[in-house]
Amino acid sequence: MAAATLSFEPVRIERDVETVARPSLSYWQDAWIRLKANTRALISLYLVIGLLAFTLFGPLIWRVDPAVQDLDQISVPPGAGRDVTVVNAYTPWQGVTATPLPGEPGRTLAAPAVLAVVGEPTTRAVRLRWEPVPGAASYRVFRNIFDPEPDGALGLPIGDVLNPANVSFEDRLDLKPLTYYYSVVALDGSGAQSDRAAATVAVTRVITAAEAAQKGLIEQASDARPGDVLQLQVHPLGTDYLGRDMLARLMHGARVSLFIGIIAPFAYVMVGILYGSVAGFMAGRADQILMRFADFVVALPFLLFMILFRILFNVQPGDDGIYPMMVAMILLGWPAAARLVRGQILQIREEGYIGASRLLGAKTNYLVLRHMIPNTMGVILVTLTFAVPSAIFTEAFLSFIGMGVAPPTPSWGSMCNEGLKTMLTTPHELIAPAALISVTVLAFNLLGDGLRDALDARMRSTE
Repeated sequence: MAAATLSFEPVRIERDVETVARPSLSYWQDAWIRLKANTRALISLYLVIGLLAFTLFGPLIWRVDPAVQDLDQISVPPGAGRDVTVVNAYTPWQGVTATPLPGEPGRTLAAPAVLAVVGEPTTRAVRLRWEPVPGAASYRVFRNIFDPEPDGALGLPIGDVLNPANVSFEDRLDLKPLTYYYSVVALDGSGAQSDRAAATVAVTRVITAAEAAQKGLIEQASDARPGDVLQLQVHPLGTDYLGRDMLARLMHGARVSLFIGIIAPFAYVMVGILYGSVAGFMAGRADQILMRFADFVVALPFLLFMILFRILFNVQPGDDGIYPMMVAMILLGWPAAARLVRGQILQIREEGYIGASRLLGAKTNYLVLRHMIPNTMGVILVTLTFAVPSAIFTEAFLSFIGMGVAPPTPSWGSMCNEGLKTMLTTPHELIAPAALISVTVLAFNLLGDGLRDALDARMRSTE
């Protein structure tokens, strides 16, 4: 009997298997994703990029020389009127004379009866006349930009008329298109003064046709006649106390401030990273010797070394002290970063993965560069972000005491110091550079916090 042949067929079962696939990300790709999730850090990154673009490409677009003075627009705030009226060339004024009137003995001088403006008050001249006062030996003229009525402050004494027969005065002292409050008092032989006669004068900005052609407002002098109204050069952020364009000075000043504020901290933080890494990895007696030297550097006075470096670089009064400043920062600023990195390295060198790498034959430079320094990036970046505003403030301080950036070279710090002199009357000269310093400091701080969170492996492990 023949044996039966059995045949088996494989049973195929169709199953829907769900797989979870996650693309492999590198360390920096994952850090970038985490940084983009931090809104404040991302906005700060865009601000930093915008500041760099403002610094590098701004002067290529706004081609105004930051040292050129526009004397027709001195301390002009943003958005101020730019109208200027064409007038004839200035002609000397002979003034107004009158016969002096005798006074009564023992009687107090009366105030001048009338104080009037002769002609059109312009930025070229304001001409005043008044009636003679009986018994007056001379007259004194005051000018104020505020109404003296509330507290009786007459303002700046701009001139004395010593001849009692002369009852007029021509003011040509730094006139601007403002409203001025003039006061005139009479003085007797002993110097006692009378009550004041007052006049409120609105001054108009004027220019001659020849000056307009020289400034490029018109092609030639014959293109404008007296009475024509022209437009002066545009200054989007106004001008400073010398009539220099604020926007151009902020752009060129950013190059100095950010150059010092970024390059110098980056250089001395890199020195501190290398120094602290070596000290932390070597540990023991070598570590103690290296850190005692760092403590010695911390004790050195920065200002004294700044003076010595200025002498060494042969910096004369009025010259820029940028390079001595940077050398002093680099040579004296690295111990703080070295201490932080050393502390991190001392902690990391005891981790298990460092011991495993040593057992696998990893060399010292590989351990330091591949494992230790990348794991200290959070501390390094935070240190760098705090070092940037510190360097900017150091530059401002040195410029304030005359050892930093010297005029006419602009920097944000020196512009703030110049703006302090006129902050009550023209605050835009202080607000603009101070705002840029504040935005820069805030942006670097928030960006550093975001980078620390994105690069710190220990913070990733908690999510």
